[in-house]
Amino acid sequence: MPSSVLPISGCRQGTYVLLEAVLPARPPCPVGVLLIDLDTGRPWLRMRGDFACLAAPEDAEVFEALEDHIRQCLAESGAEAFLQSLEDSLSNSLRVSQRQAVSVDAFSRVLDRLYREHVEDTQVQRFATHLPLFSLRAAAGGLSDEMLSEAEDWVPAPEGMHLSPDLFVAHVEGQSMEPRIPHGSLNLFRLHPAGSRQGKILLIERFGVLDESARYTIKRYTSRKVVTQEEWRHEQIRLEPLNPAFEPWDVDPEGFAVVAEWLRVIE
Repeated sequence: MPSSVLPISGCRQGTYVLLEAVLPARPPCPVGVLLIDLDTGRPWLRMRGDFACLAAPEDAEVFEALEDHIRQCLAESGAEAFLQSLEDSLSNSLRVSQRQAVSVDAFSRVLDRLYREHVEDTQVQRFATHLPLFSLRAAAGGLSDEMLSEAEDWVPAPEGMHLSPDLFVAHVEGQSMEPRIPHGSLNLFRLHPAGSRQGKILLIERFGVLDESARYTIKRYTSRKVVTQEEWRHEQIRLEPLNPAFEPWDVDPEGFAVVAEWLRVIE
């Protein structure tokens, strides 16, 4: 199977609970989301950072230290054991909701959505805090005003990264670029890369291919050039998988277009 972009739909299963603060004279208030990957047991946690508007100063101080405590417990005992302990011994100030099943394409994306739906409707700041999530066909359209309206979602960007309008994220399907790009992973791309393509991993559109699943591919680009006194030309362009179980392709310079450069795996 060639590496391509996965349709944006849940393909893994997770379970989540809401962490609720129970304070005197106040109804229970969701303050965080704990999401668990059922296949691996990996936890994904997001908590409020500001409790001053929800609790008295002494209570707010306790809740603001809660996230570090929970992360430590998750690391020491594992997600399932920690969640079970919360369910078995409800606190007077912290409770958990019933477990809910959720289909997941990317846990970071689903965690962000659950947090905004149930805890705090934080603003999505396009190209400041979030990046567009595209299917491969949308990404191949180029970054235009029309394309922006077709983003299928906006997902949290990697922390500490300078964002720009030529960045987007997409799912990659297939084993040909493993282990560097895992099957089903969420990845960061930059549209229309400048400079030399040699050795870069590129998102490529192949012309003359009717099968949509094979029209787009992600491969490492290598080329060999012939230089004369007046000009240079490509003698060979090869699209290489990273997995040795897959064969490279030799392509004609007129037979493909570079859509974007792969930058990194996000999840």
